[in-house]
Amino acid sequence: MRCSLARSLEKIGDWWTPLILRDLFIGVTRFDALIEDLGISRNLLTSRLKALEAQGIISRRVYSQKPLRHDYFLSEAGRDLVPILLALTAWGDRWARPDEGAPLLFRHRRCGKIFEPQVTCSDCGEPIRAEEVDVLPGPEGGGAGHENRRATCRGANPARSTPLTPGQIWRQ
Repeated sequence: MRCSLARSLEKIGDWWTPLILRDLFIGVTRFDALIEDLGISRNLLTSRLKALEAQGIISRRVYSQKPLRHDYFLSEAGRDLVPILLALTAWGDRWARPDEGAPLLFRHRRCGKIFEPQVTCSDCGEPIRAEEVDVLPGPEGGGAGHENRRATCRGANPARSTPLTPGQIWRQ
């Protein structure tokens, strides 16, 4: 598929992967500690770690030769996923928070303040809201066409010149 979202989900689309990446980000880097924290089976964790390493999202380093043991770390690609994980966590804090409150808080090291993760416009810095986004064809004509919701991933009508709103894309 040509869709960037679909291709991203191929790499991290199962339920466990974002949780593994979260744990690596917060410093849970050893296999047994990941099992304990996540409650995941050994074989499932092994397969997820191998896949993430093969995709270049994590790397590992030997910390013991006998027995052979590794620490796992986020690669550059993995660190680039952290803002996405933070945004998903913020969404969960708003729409699926436990009664006891948000289980994690985030502090920005540069300013020292607790913050709520959000997606902002790279140009003006304002928070992004769905109703304020127009979707346009990309440089290769892979934009969205409301005539076919699958057009965003399979190639759309590059001749379309009018921007589409999210409501036009997803409504039908």
